[in-house]
Amino acid sequence: MDIVCIVCPKSCRITAAPGNPPVITGNSCKRGYQFALDELTAPKRTVCTTVRTVFPDAPVLPVKTSAEIPKDRIFDLMREINAFTLETRVGTGEAVIPDALGLGADVIATSDLLKETIPEGENDR
Repeated sequence: MDIVCIVCPKSCRITAAPGNPPVITGNSCKRGYQFALDELTAPKRTVCTTVRTVFPDAPVLPVKTSAEIPKDRIFDLMREINAFTLETRVGTGEAVIPDALGLGADVIATSDLLKETIPEGENDR
């Protein structure tokens, strides 16, 4: 597998092959080696998307996972997010869906959009 390391700005081109031990070449640091090993054995990703809300001033809110999740669980997470509607006003970093799918990562707000704009007369829900 040929990959480009995203751990630092060097963007090393790494080749990783399964084996015992795996053969990893092209990395210029330990972090690059670990990144390639993780990609080979258990790839993970941070998921960034939006969640539906009940608020007319912000019908969707940008969110992301608070930690990387297994790559093979992304579609499961997206089904959970797409079925969810946010009914409380939250700010950046606040959990929207705590411990999503039991993976140890929260889905958190990445914007203060709901904190900044509250139409006159509308109460927090």
